[in-house]
Amino acid sequence: MGDVLAVLEGEPWLACLDSGSEIMPRGRWTILCRDPVHVVEAHAGRCFVDRREQAGDALEILRGLIPAFACPDGMPFVGGAIGFADYRFGQRTHGLSTRHDPDPQQPEFAAGIYDHAIIMDRLERRVWLTGYGTPDVMARRRREVMDLWGRVVAHVPLPKMPDIQFTMERSARGYRRAVAQACDYIAAGDIFQVNITARMWGARPPGLSPIAAYRALRVTSAAPFGAFLSCGSDFALLSASPERFVALDVHGVMRTRPIKGTAPRDPDPVRDRQRAQDLRLDEKECAENLMIVDLMRNDLGQLARIGSVSVPELFNVEHFTHVHHLVSEVQATLLPGHDAIDLLRATLPPGSVTGAPKHRAMQIIDELEGSARGPYCGVVFRIGGDGAMDSSVIIRTLVMTRAGICAAAGGGITILSDPQKEYEEMCLKVSALLSVFGNTSSGEKEHD
Repeated sequence: MGDVLAVLEGEPWLACLDSGSEIMPRGRWTILCRDPVHVVEAHAGRCFVDRREQAGDALEILRGLIPAFACPDGMPFVGGAIGFADYRFGQRTHGLSTRHDPDPQQPEFAAGIYDHAIIMDRLERRVWLTGYGTPDVMARRRREVMDLWGRVVAHVPLPKMPDIQFTMERSARGYRRAVAQACDYIAAGDIFQVNITARMWGARPPGLSPIAAYRALRVTSAAPFGAFLSCGSDFALLSASPERFVALDVHGVMRTRPIKGTAPRDPDPVRDRQRAQDLRLDEKECAENLMIVDLMRNDLGQLARIGSVSVPELFNVEHFTHVHHLVSEVQATLLPGHDAIDLLRATLPPGSVTGAPKHRAMQIIDELEGSARGPYCGVVFRIGGDGAMDSSVIIRTLVMTRAGICAAAGGGITILSDPQKEYEEMCLKVSALLSVFGNTSSGEKEHD
């Protein structure tokens, strides 16, 4: 996959949903799309279609642009929409304001409508070109793909990443204080759980390629929901997410797999298995996971048939490159007359990175965190012409603009949380991102 991306360097509106994990079936497919038919963007609540401002809501506009067509059996995606909605976009769906200034270089929402897709099957080791265009359009797409494959003639070496100094938005003491304040809210009965995060920034060296950085990230952090989105020339999303947000199949079955609970890996297999077992039995981590399961049952329940909500998996431990995670699954059946757009609107932003109750947790997040989350804690999604959708939570993600690179991490806070341990867990999560660029110092400040 890296060799294919390397020859597409600099191509705007490139979308790659990259399953770089051995966790099957969520690690089976990689979807590559380029040259969208239409582009939908939202900046500060204003919507644009193909760079022209258009009145209306971004999700409603997107719904009107996705054509309806059947998807062949066995194919995950034939064409349709691929994009992302950031955390601020989710705040807007809840009618919430923010005290943080957004980055003007970053869209709140961006999606391309693609009439084709290159599908790579990791299980059967096959590559497919799919699409819904006219015969002439598909013939042109075939020629483009053959030309692309002709350029991928040999292994493209991965360039060495530059050393980059990242600076944390606040000190370790400041992060611990925010966690302690969150615990106070919980003790007062204001909320049950809340996710507290932090961001780190580094200057983008001249000539640093987003695709090269993403290829390096894939090497160090393979994940079942990786994504590379190039939204124009000045913004790119490089995600190694382990977490599915919501999926919807053609039969109306909704699934979400919230992650809450983390333990570091150990190079010794015996100790590593013990850490996984300890995570499964940890009172604080299980309580945190259960609260998010209840929140997601409520979110899906807004659009679910009565009696269809179930929890087929609870407190399952999944293993990733750097950490073990506690994962559960919630399922439900979508009510007739609703679709993937309705499902996104009802569930944004993800409950696993907000808290419970969601609305109040989001208000506290805005009060306690030091900056706007931006794309972090938003959602990458794909919606096909057959109505099926899959999406991932934007965590373990680098955001690149013309001037800088942002990395972020956080964790769920409960009444049992210890501020120092929460700080250490946040550092563990972000370390995989910073290690791409060698110098992993947070550069934390002594004073806020």
